[in-house]
Amino acid sequence: MKSHKDLDIYNLAFEYAIEVHKLSLKLPKFELYEQGSQVRRSSKSIKDAIVEGYGRKVYKQDFLKFLTYAHASLLECISQLEMINELYKLEGTLELIKKYDLLGGKIFSFMLYVEKNWKT
Repeated sequence: MKSHKDLDIYNLAFEYAIEVHKLSLKLPKFELYEQGSQVRRSSKSIKDAIVEGYGRKVYKQDFLKFLTYAHASLLECISQLEMINELYKLEGTLELIKKYDLLGGKIFSFMLYVEKNWKT
């Protein structure tokens, strides 16, 4: 790996953050800065935590800590998307929830890999 961009979990998190951003702009105007802002921040923090962890990859425990942060942000994002789906039924919300659920599994699997195989 030469860069965080070589990580599948980063690339998926980036792609999904773009999708969440676009979806959130379809919320009612009064929600753009409430629910919309919260879901945008949580989705973007997933990719950011992966990047920051990768930047600290020489310290295995730091890498794992930031992957844990990424996973926690992912759970927050799913929770926000579930609320949006319940309140507004925006097209594409359920598909995003499914994508994030799969990404959560990938992040968890990568955490196990780092824990067992990462050399520092």
